[in-house]
Order: sequence, then structure tokens, then C-alpha cells
Amino acid sequence: MSFIPSRDGAVAWLTLDRPQALNAITRDMFFAMTAQLRRWREDDEVRVLVLTGTGRAFCAGADLKQSHSATTPEPGEKDSLDIVVEFFDTLRAFPKPVIVAVNGLALAGGMEVVLACDIVLAAKSAAFGDAHSNFGVFPGGGGAAVLPRKVPANVARYLLFTGDSLGAEEMKTYGLVSEVIADDDLRARAQQLGEKLAAKSPLVLARMKRVVAGALDKSTADALRHEVLELRDHKRSWDIQEGLRAFVEKRTPQFRGI
Repeated sequence: MSFIPSRDGAVAWLTLDRPQALNAITRDMFFAMTAQLRRWREDDEVRVLVLTGTGRAFCAGADLKQSHSATTPEPGEKDSLDIVVEFFDTLRAFPKPVIVAVNGLALAGGMEVVLACDIVLAAKSAAFGDAHSNFGVFPGGGGAAVLPRKVPANVARYLLFTGDSLGAEEMKTYGLVSEVIADDDLRARAQQLGEKLAAKSPLVLARMKRVVAGALDKSTADALRHEVLELRDHKRSWDIQEGLRAFVEKRTPQFRGI
């Protein structure tokens, strides 16, 4: 399987585990990770997802050796691109907060995984690059489409065209990385942040995530209308009543996600 699914309380972990191949993702891994994400999506006990890797890389992208040797699928069967797109669509649409703990190199498809996550924590040793142009490969997981929405357009062009990498601290200045953390403390910090988010109303976070995801494609007026419509629905929820009761009673709210 080459990735490790695990749970620590309400925080689910998906750890890429092909360190000898810089955690390059195979077709079978994409397929299996999509299935795992769908299981966690429906599991109410999972409130936050964290992605990370083992070894010196977070992920060097898709396995190019496998891509080079891929055969043409039979009519009606999904090809490799279908399976890759399905994974990224599922990750981007994951309704719960997604933290990525970038433990090392995040290149090509690995960078695209980062772009699909909500909060980016990076080890001091981490580095980020598109790298597709180094091998004449075109992005398919959002590298060219999403990167300019996450960092300034001139920085996106530099990374896309040159194939070079930039360090965690520099990517923090461009807004992609939320926190730069000592390498040995990365996993503990991701778990700590995950537990903090898991204590929030999952309903609130899911609704916030929907509005944020759509805001860049809307006018300000339409984005505000979307926000008000979500609030209208949320005012009928158990969680908002519990939150208000807890405020008045000066206690910690116990959210149910309903």
C-alpha cells in the first residue's frame, strides 16, 4: 500500500511511506488513498486529517517510472490521469480540516498535494517546487491552476518555469506556509493543531471551508451572500445553541456536528 493510515483521537493521519522513492505516489497508492479519504469523510469520529511523509521527502510527486511504462487502458477503464484527478478532487473536497505536515521535499505532485490542503506546516528542512518542467511533464493536480491562487503570480511562474525549489521560510513569506517548525517537533505540532481544530464545531468548520473554497471564484457580493445563506442554515443547528449556552455558562462547549 505504501502509506500508513492511522488515528490519534479525532485526528486521522495519512503517512506516505516509500522513503526509498522519496514517497513518489504510484497508481495503486492514488487509488487506495482516495478510498481511505472517502472512508474518513463518512466517519464522524474523524474530525481532522493530517498528511505527512517518512524519510527526507514529503512527496516527490507521481512515480514517473510507472507513468513511463503505463499501458493503454481497455475501453471504459480509468487511465492513470483519471485516478490522479479523482484523488485530488476528493482531497480538495474533503469536508473536514486538512493539515499537511511537510517533513521534507514537496515536489511536482507532492507540491500539488500541499496545494490541496487547508493548513501547511513545514519542517525547517522542507523545500517546495513544481519540478514538472525539469522532465517535460505537465501538471495535472493543480500545479499551474492552483499555485497562482496560493502565492503571488510571479512566484508561481518562477517555480513552474524553472523547476527550482524554495525553502520553507521563503514560502512562508509568500503565504503558502502557515508555520515553520523544527524538524523533530513537526509531528507533535501537527497533532496539537489537529486536536485544537477537532474541539471546534465540525459543522462550523465544514461551512467555513465551503465558503472559503468558493470565495475566490465569486464577486464579493456573491461570496457574502453565500456566507449569509450558510449562517441561515447554521442558526438551526444544535452546535450554535450549544456554543451559546456554553458561553453563558462559562464552560467548554461539547459540539456534536449537528
